Amino acid sequence: MTNEQYQEAVEWLFVQAPNYQIDGQKAYKPGLGNIIKLCDFFGNPQEKIKCVHIGGTNGKGSSSNMLASVLQESGYKIGLYNSPHLIDFTERIKVNGNNCDKEFVYHFIQKLKNLPEDIQPSFFEFTTIMAFEYFYQQNVDIAIIEVGLGGRLDSTNIIKPLVSAITNVQLDHQNILGNTIEEIAGEKAGIVKMGVPVISGDENEAVKNIIKNKAEKENAAFVDATLLRTDLKSDLKGNYQEKNIKLVLCLVDELRKLNYNISDENIEKGLLHVHQNTGFIGRWFQFSENPLTICDTGHNQAGLEYVFSQLNSINKHKHIILGFVNDKKIDEVMKILPDNSQFYFAKPAIHRGRHPEDYENLLVDAKIFYKIFDSVQEAYLSAKEEYTNEEMIFIGGSNFVVGEFLEKNLEISK
Repeated sequence: MTNEQYQEAVEWLFVQAPNYQIDGQKAYKPGLGNIIKLCDFFGNPQEKIKCVHIGGTNGKGSSSNMLASVLQESGYKIGLYNSPHLIDFTERIKVNGNNCDKEFVYHFIQKLKNLPEDIQPSFFEFTTIMAFEYFYQQNVDIAIIEVGLGGRLDSTNIIKPLVSAITNVQLDHQNILGNTIEEIAGEKAGIVKMGVPVISGDENEAVKNIIKNKAEKENAAFVDATLLRTDLKSDLKGNYQEKNIKLVLCLVDELRKLNYNISDENIEKGLLHVHQNTGFIGRWFQFSENPLTICDTGHNQAGLEYVFSQLNSINKHKHIILGFVNDKKIDEVMKILPDNSQFYFAKPAIHRGRHPEDYENLLVDAKIFYKIFDSVQEAYLSAKEEYTNEEMIFIGGSNFVVGEFLEKNLEISK
């Protein structure tokens, strides 16, 4: 298999299977019927691996990568399933920090062409079964599985994990999950399984009670991570990581109860070496020191509030590059933009990418200093020209914006 054949196969997969990341709601297939058929067809590999299931609105990626790093430091072979990818498809499926083998991806995609006609998988359903099969073939000790969207009807919800976690619940994907925090919490709590402990990382009492009530119905232990006190730090920067660290420590505690050998030293080293152990980037990621350039994939309202709040705490003039997809409520974003900044709005290079000209009236109303660009790279090059010492550049607003920037500018060892 050549690299060209691999690229062609992945591009074919993007075209064949409806993909929420690209096509939006019309690609979303709620329900487990399809994934059940798909797993049956491939011999139910998800039943042959031990899993940890992590859902929530924000923090799933950070928490799952932190946990993977801690478990790798403990000597375990760890599978990690995250989405979306930033640069290459194989980032979604990792074992001990190494991206999924391209040869495996290529041959697995060929099997898609031979599926029975009654199985019409979405892109996410197909990548989910691909992850299960890869982790089974790689004989991982634990597979950490991140929920794609929601929980109750998400295709990852076919697993019976050792322990589950829900990082937090915020307003996001309301057109699919519900219009209130309570409705969305109900969907997220759908990952709670009979007898399987669940960790809650949300400080909202209403959310906490919904998860706790579901746990009681399922005779599952409920653990409130917000009650934990710790001074442990991570190499994943961002003030919001303090909450994710607490969640991970509670997950570790539950795994210890199941006789997994994880020392305090493993925990400390694991939290401090997440990037090194898993290759995780994108959350408050320092791309360069001169000019100081930070990327963050926070994209829903709550995620952007966390990120913009941290930007406001930095006493520097900021050059902020932002881009959004079509379903983003940009008027809400305008209300929370950081101070002391000039803005560079760009169109993400995907089908759902929204050109800033479409919402320029909102930029005018916001009374900010802004420029508009056809691409993220053009915006970045302009910001670099404007930049002077003692200032900083920030890139965000969407996974796609950060991925596009890194693909153009980050040296990746293939």
